[in-house]
Amino acid sequence: MTFADAASIAAPATPATKGAHRVRDLRLDFFRGLAMFIILVAHTPGNFLTSWIPARWGFSDATEIFVFCSGMASAIAFGGAFQRAGWILGTARVLYRVWQVYWAHVGLFFATLALTVFLTDLQITGRNYWGQLNLWMIFVESDNWENPDILLNFMTLRYVPNYFDILPMYMVVLLMMPVVMALARIDLRLVAAFVIATWTMGQTALLQHFGLGHLHLEFPAEPWSERPWFFNPFGWQLIFFTGFAFMRGWLPKPPVTITLLALSAVVVIANVPLSNIGVREFGLDWARDWRSANTLLIDKSDFGILRYLHFLSLAYIFWVLAGDRGNNLQRVGSGGLSRAWACILAVILKVGQQSLAVFITSMFIARIMGFVMDVLGRSIGITLLVNLLGFVVLVAAAYCAGWFKAQPWRDRVSA
Repeated sequence: MTFADAASIAAPATPATKGAHRVRDLRLDFFRGLAMFIILVAHTPGNFLTSWIPARWGFSDATEIFVFCSGMASAIAFGGAFQRAGWILGTARVLYRVWQVYWAHVGLFFATLALTVFLTDLQITGRNYWGQLNLWMIFVESDNWENPDILLNFMTLRYVPNYFDILPMYMVVLLMMPVVMALARIDLRLVAAFVIATWTMGQTALLQHFGLGHLHLEFPAEPWSERPWFFNPFGWQLIFFTGFAFMRGWLPKPPVTITLLALSAVVVIANVPLSNIGVREFGLDWARDWRSANTLLIDKSDFGILRYLHFLSLAYIFWVLAGDRGNNLQRVGSGGLSRAWACILAVILKVGQQSLAVFITSMFIARIMGFVMDVLGRSIGITLLVNLLGFVVLVAAAYCAGWFKAQPWRDRVSA
């Protein structure tokens, strides 16, 4: 398999590319694919590999990669629709995607709920798996529960459990896209003002500092408490539309200079002692004190500004290393090593291309992987084997989703 084969397998023709030869930027699908594997590792209970994911070594993590790359992918999938078909049909295209994501969210919740009930009822480990996800309110008798409409609350996104919170955030951000595209028709500066103002209204600390805490934008996660959505879409839209703007050409590509590389490296390296690993493993009291005093600047829920700075620095380094349109990703070794990497690259690209199907699969099988390790133990060998099998399932899900999207039965009918 050559690198050209890898790229063509991972990026089949789309309506925008049929009839014309267009080279897809490999970096988008490559890094989104890596994020999918990291997300699986991060959501598997008791997985020692979580000590080596980006979240342990800096402020930002795979969530930033996923949302940023989703913004870039949305610029391709939906931005073009607004340009070709107009604002109304472009908005309809976005609403259709939100509809798909909504039912993916609902299906994931009930499938995972059924799985955790089944694993708990097996009584093999003595653990309560639905309790681990804090889903106790689903099983409370209505007569003894002041909020008996729990399923209605879930279906209307008034009840958003923590494990199932990223897709609701993604839906709200997608719904902001028609507003952004309408403002872009007038002036791109209005887009910047809207995105920055929305992010500002999502920042608890900043608003409280100016005595405007009551204006903080967020959604309640459950009607019986004041807990908000863990991922505040009003904060996270900043990184989504940053990726969107880069892909649409509204923001120019940053120049490749030694100065910018060095500055980005300083930011990334400086994050290490301030990260979870630095505080926990190195016993740095000053770093622990700094994190305690600046929690809201690195807050994950509202998407604190230092998370944004860290991600942009890290992204710039790997964007440069990957080369123009990801060309450096195709220049690894020669001979057998080159062919092996080409196969691996094709797999990662496919996983990145089918990110929604893969994400849903990963969140579901992560609970199975945790259960298997509860039964078999968490030795290094068992943990690595379980993770490897989980990766295989993700890859299979990506290729299955790609096969169904290609609708091969249409070709058979034509033949």
